[in-house]
Amino acid sequence: MNDSIIPQTILWIVVAAIIIFALVTILRSIRIVPQATAGVVERLGRYHKTLTPGLNLLIPFIDRLRPLMDMREQVVSFPPQPVITEDNLVVSIDTVVYFQVTDARAASYEIANYLGAVEQLTTTTLRNVVGGLNLEEALTSRDNINNQLRVVLDEATGKWGIRVGRVELKAIDPPLSIQDSMEKQMRAERDRRAVILTAEGSKQSQILEAEGRRQADILRAEGEKQAAVLRAQGESEAIQMVFDAIHIGDPDDKLLAYQYLQTLPKIAESASSKLWIVPSELTSALKGIGSAFAGSDGPSQAKPKADRDAASAPRRTPMPARSDAAEAAAQAVREAAAAADAFASDAQSSAVEPIGDAPSAVTGPVGDEPSAR
Repeated sequence: MNDSIIPQTILWIVVAAIIIFALVTILRSIRIVPQATAGVVERLGRYHKTLTPGLNLLIPFIDRLRPLMDMREQVVSFPPQPVITEDNLVVSIDTVVYFQVTDARAASYEIANYLGAVEQLTTTTLRNVVGGLNLEEALTSRDNINNQLRVVLDEATGKWGIRVGRVELKAIDPPLSIQDSMEKQMRAERDRRAVILTAEGSKQSQILEAEGRRQADILRAEGEKQAAVLRAQGESEAIQMVFDAIHIGDPDDKLLAYQYLQTLPKIAESASSKLWIVPSELTSALKGIGSAFAGSDGPSQAKPKADRDAASAPRRTPMPARSDAAEAAAQAVREAAAAADAFASDAQSSAVEPIGDAPSAVTGPVGDEPSAR
């Protein structure tokens, strides 16, 4: 019985080994490749094919699958690299490279370490590009530097099955002394711009104020002009109305003489008058008014001083045909005429001599200054 158990055990072990081998063979022959990845298959040590995403079958123990490669775009940030600019300044530049594996076979067999190769190529290209620029150009020409780096890297990495999408300069750090100088320069530049802007604002403000004053003066002058024109038109119309009224009323010489006498007191209204103008026809006007009330036909002739004094006394000649008011007015006019005649005679006897019908000036001392009569 023991002899029969041993062969059965060996049989079961062989069957189990065959089953395990079959399972391992099946598992090694089936490969599932995830999306956005690729695998390189080597058959007997040589490149056979590239596996695409999905289910793939391999020959066990003959085909060997290399590590899968990520076909997505990758971002790699390289450590700061010291770069010497054209003006002999050492700056530290950080770079970021965006690349993508497009050919898994080339990336596997054309280069041993494509990531390290991209890093070294980026560093050397960056030094070549920035070495031809000064510090200010390097700080202000990032787009130009990025484009040059991308073109060079994309051209060099094309045969490696890699496409460089973008290259960015993350930071450009000049020395601390240069940073202090740049800060002082920027501060001075901003102060200068602030002063210029303040001056421009003051200039514009003064220009606007001057323009406003000019417009105000023009409008004020226009207003005064219109006011003067309207005032002149009003005075013209008033004078025209008075002129028309005088001509329509047809005044005689007696009324004109009365108006003439009413105007004479206005001559001496000014407090600063030093000289009185005594017209030579004053006596004639008074006599004309007196004759109008007394019924005489013309002005009386000059009389001696004694007669004038006698004439200046009140007269009581009865006139039954006149009223009391007319008699009083005639008497007042006669007295005014006599007084004016006496005043004119005194003025003519002084040192003033009238010329024709022109008014004669009579002056006399009042205190230390000449006074007017």
